[in-house]
Amino acid sequence: MGAVGVGRVSVTTMGTRVGWFMLAGSLALLSYAGNLAVDDGNESKNELLYEWSTAIGGAIQYALVAGIVILLARRLAPATLGLVRPGSWPRAFGTMAIALIAVLVIGAALNVFLEAGEEQGLVPDEWDSTRAAPFVANFVVVAVFAPVVEELMFRGLGFAVLRDMYGTTAAMIGSGLAFGLAHGLFIALPILTIFGIILAWVRVRTTSIYPAIGLHATFNALALIVAVAGGESL
Repeated sequence: MGAVGVGRVSVTTMGTRVGWFMLAGSLALLSYAGNLAVDDGNESKNELLYEWSTAIGGAIQYALVAGIVILLARRLAPATLGLVRPGSWPRAFGTMAIALIAVLVIGAALNVFLEAGEEQGLVPDEWDSTRAAPFVANFVVVAVFAPVVEELMFRGLGFAVLRDMYGTTAAMIGSGLAFGLAHGLFIALPILTIFGIILAWVRVRTTSIYPAIGLHATFNALALIVAVAGGESL
């Protein structure tokens, strides 16, 4: 494709851009439809992380998304997706720490008004050691598979597409909003969007997607551990 703005050379093709927007839109529609279906049904959302079917379904979903992202990004350089080491790992860890504190503080402040932790409702009301195995499987999906695939999708390919089209700041905000919408939640949308923007900020500050993956994985793992241990969501 041609240049985007004065002196800016595009690195993503029209096909890649259209494909990413279609994938992001499809994920949002499916997530909202799925969450509304669960809300209208008799199934308790709080029990989903104790079900093997949840882990298997989640793993399949993330594998499909990863496959599509890899297909769309097959001609892009790894650096375009942020698949490079940070210039300095100590600085990267410092950025991650600042970002995690910001996420926790902002999330806690907004949760006072939004009570967003109750909307998703995936965390069990109490720990059940007899169903530890499926919970561990779901933990791996949520704390490993989800961060890797979602970061490749939003802070990798999505960020590259949006930066090409609108610039870095718009890419941070746009990828954050797309990330929030992909979760299919209404009340929690502002918190998820801010989380996505902060993850994009980490990607920009470190010039790498790996710290964003690490931060995302850490947050998801902490959220599950704290929620099961104390009965509250981060």
